[in-house]
Amino acid sequence: MRSLTDIRDEYEFLEGDERYRLLIELGRELEPMPDALKTDATLVRGCSASVWVYPTRTEDGRLHFLADSNAAITKGIIALVLSAVQDQPPATVAAMDVAAALEPFALQSQLSSNRTQGIPNMIALIQDTASRYTDG
Repeated sequence: MRSLTDIRDEYEFLEGDERYRLLIELGRELEPMPDALKTDATLVRGCSASVWVYPTRTEDGRLHFLADSNAAITKGIIALVLSAVQDQPPATVAAMDVAAALEPFALQSQLSSNRTQGIPNMIALIQDTASRYTDG
């Protein structure tokens, strides 16, 4: 997975439709999420498209997320969110200001409100998961 910095550097040089294409490309680069993990328990609530996020832990205790969506742009958005938190310790993810990390992408001004309405819910689910792992 690309780093958020690398994605931002590329994104800044692009305009309009090219930015959409980059998001779609990011979504395609997500590692596959098995259909068996796409359940009500992994579904992100409040998104206009279906989005699933499933946490796993690496051997050294870092969080690694699998994610998918049934919409290409939304899949790219969750890939962007994950690039900020992927393979980080749970305490780091729980404390991170993910929304601030995504601000340079200005998604609210680049995409329709329909496409961005679920981003806070994606972030909340990821950070709630991280908090549970930190507390547990």
